[in-house]
Amino acid sequence: MRLTSYTDYALRTLMFLAANQDRLVTIQEIADTHGIAKNHLSKVVHQLGQLGYIDTLRGRSGGLRLGREPADINIGAVVRQTENDFFMAACFDTASAGCIYAGQCSLQGTLSAATHAFLAVLDGATLDSMLAASQSKKGPRGAVKAVQMHFKAPKGA
Repeated sequence: MRLTSYTDYALRTLMFLAANQDRLVTIQEIADTHGIAKNHLSKVVHQLGQLGYIDTLRGRSGGLRLGREPADINIGAVVRQTENDFFMAACFDTASAGCIYAGQCSLQGTLSAATHAFLAVLDGATLDSMLAASQSKKGPRGAVKAVQMHFKAPKGA
């Protein structure tokens, strides 16, 4: 299962706001912290505001803050509201031409069960539990530091 960058940015925004509940935060600050384009992040913030996850305050001293308590923000719900679909394979898309293995294949059922299991785990998580798990990664003023990923080069590369 792979989430879109849109959902990734939504979750990062919520995490950043939860880690900085004591103050208003700007879109630019979140964009700079995570290396995200401000224009793209603005679309994410707009939807999160429409969904009631965040409050946006306009004006010179404006900014963003959580619209709900972190314990009341369910990660599974956020993912469902920010993802376009959960098509794991072409056979999930009813608009596709169909599959030559339809009726003889259990792949769709297996992938569907995996997707449900994935979402069930997310349904058991709240923003508060995600924030608690990231407490060791806090930096100055409670800001969450960007995570650095290090991958090994594949053998023979």
